[in-house]
Amino acid sequence: MAYDFSKLKEQISETEEWLGRELSGVRTGRATPTLLDGVKAEAYGTRSPLRDIAAISVEDARTLRIVPWDKSLTKAVEKAIVEADLGVGVSTDDQGLRVSFPELTSERRTQLSKIAGDRTEQARVTLRGHRTDAIKALDAAEKEGGMGKDEVARLKTEVQKLIDLGNDSFAKHLEKKETEIAQ
Repeated sequence: MAYDFSKLKEQISETEEWLGRELSGVRTGRATPTLLDGVKAEAYGTRSPLRDIAAISVEDARTLRIVPWDKSLTKAVEKAIVEADLGVGVSTDDQGLRVSFPELTSERRTQLSKIAGDRTEQARVTLRGHRTDAIKALDAAEKEGGMGKDEVARLKTEVQKLIDLGNDSFAKHLEKKETEIAQ
């Protein structure tokens, strides 16, 4: 009986995507629209992500331009950004909003690196949980008599190889993010 690794591979892929989204939200020295992904403004009675109610573009290395599609939402967008407490400056003009990111201090860079490390560790913990689930499934299959001990041992080695590949990928994501933060 062959073991199907597709579920484990899918879980590893989902965890990697989650880590990518989480790390994209950690601020670096450059302004990117993804830094505002977690900000939701009150619009038409519901809280909506900024990307759904406004155009967000990069004006320069430390400035984002936000142009709400409905000009009446400008104040709500400004309030949402201020409440998000991102450590940014917000100014309003006739075209929309300008979000200015201050220069990162060495202390703040250290904090951001620590946050990125914490998110990566959360992903690793999730991966270990997936490994445990896969190994339990293999043990259960062995108890049912569907597989021999040698086959189960070989499959457990395969599971560990997949987990190691996932951890290597996470380490590369973290290294890339720490390099961005340091610049």
